[in-house]
Amino acid sequence: MSAVTVYLPEITDVERFVNIMSRFPFEATLVVGSYSVDAKSIMGIFTLDREQPLRLEVATTDETSLHALAEALGTYLCNPVH
Repeated sequence: MSAVTVYLPEITDVERFVNIMSRFPFEATLVVGSYSVDAKSIMGIFTLDREQPLRLEVATTDETSLHALAEALGTYLCNPVH
């Protein structure tokens, strides 16, 4: 598993983020405190407090996939993939 921090303050950010995440075959979860939702679910993401950065956990350690994800997420990233 790998994790990054993302920021999705606007409704359009959530829509674009879900479209990006839907292109990747691995599972992904957004986490805030002890609460987590499917990162490919618009409805789930709207239940989160998006005023703060969110932890994105992805179920892959494949470097090629992580690089592609980092490039696709671009400005939504708050820190590099690790």
